[in-house]
Amino acid sequence: MSNRVFVVGVGMTKFEKPGRREGWDYPAMALEAGTAALSDAGIEYSKVQEAAVGFCYGDSTSGQRAVYELGMTGIPVVNVNNNCSTGTTALYLAARAIRGGMADCALALGFEKMQSGSLEAGYTDREQPLLRHIDALAGLRDFAMPVAPWMFATAGVEHMERYGSTPEHHAKIAEKNHRHSVNNPYAQFQDAYTLEEIQNAKMVYEPLGLTRLMCSPTSDGSGAAVLASERFVDEHGLGDRAIEIVGQSMVTDLETTFTAKTARAIVGYDMSAAAAQNVYEQAGIGPEDVDVIELHDCFAPNELLTYEALGLAAEGEGHKLIDNGDTTYGGRWVVNPSGGLISKGHPLGATGLAQCAEMTWQLRGDADARQVPDAKVALAHNIGLGGAAFVTAYRPANR
Repeated sequence: MSNRVFVVGVGMTKFEKPGRREGWDYPAMALEAGTAALSDAGIEYSKVQEAAVGFCYGDSTSGQRAVYELGMTGIPVVNVNNNCSTGTTALYLAARAIRGGMADCALALGFEKMQSGSLEAGYTDREQPLLRHIDALAGLRDFAMPVAPWMFATAGVEHMERYGSTPEHHAKIAEKNHRHSVNNPYAQFQDAYTLEEIQNAKMVYEPLGLTRLMCSPTSDGSGAAVLASERFVDEHGLGDRAIEIVGQSMVTDLETTFTAKTARAIVGYDMSAAAAQNVYEQAGIGPEDVDVIELHDCFAPNELLTYEALGLAAEGEGHKLIDNGDTTYGGRWVVNPSGGLISKGHPLGATGLAQCAEMTWQLRGDADARQVPDAKVALAHNIGLGGAAFVTAYRPANR
């Protein structure tokens, strides 16, 4: 029995500022993304044998309520909540169902209906999952609010102090991603900004020079992917458009998250590096073989750190990729052609599936004005603090 896994259909909504589309609730988001993915695959919902559905802000069994918009066939539906990596967790579970022979066709669906402003704790009568991380980082650096930008910006400051990167490097990452998003009709923002405009935007964390335009926004939206076995692909004649998941790894916090006593470890660097290494070994590739990458730029400093975690640059040299133009069109890799989280938006449960959609379109040659020429291998990176890091490698089935 083959244990190969293929993406045969993808779909997503446009990501929106919370509340911008009046009356747009999560079942409608899921219906839009799920219908698009099924249509892309050319199959009916009745072919789907199980579903994994991700969201962070919602009551239990919201996943069932969302999937019921597509059909009510009695299939297993698993609800997933794994912080900012929730969408890829749904993808991971659907892929495992295929790889393990439990299903020939599975749906991964993610959505989020968010509140405007900084993320807030859902429960205040119990310990927060990130408290250990926050306490560890506060032992290294002065605490600041809001918490999420403080955590990642502190890791950026650490990189500047150790390796000589500058606030301008982080601003250049944001400039690149906003510029890329101009060509993405699904992006929450499609505006290009000058470096000066980015640097002069509302300040979020002064020690790094982190401004609002260097941070991902809260967003509403949904993404979906239909996964299938090799047998299903062959039986339904889907090989020409199928994209194979040739490597995928999920890594949770390691002891070094806390024992390394570095800001980068606390915000997930070691998890990401371990996941990347696992995937390179699974797929038989290295970073030099990759053409296009979607990575988790929740804040600009995390993109720079992730360059190094993915092995695109040696430790301490990620900012040199920015200086050399290595991460945009015409460079060694195109990173975040969608605009990334910074400009495309970040509805937590949908982000990982939006990355899957972008990688699928790129490898099919269907990415229109943002197409990376002759893309053959794609890599996606998605991380949630608390923690879970994913790296996924894709390649067209017919190559």
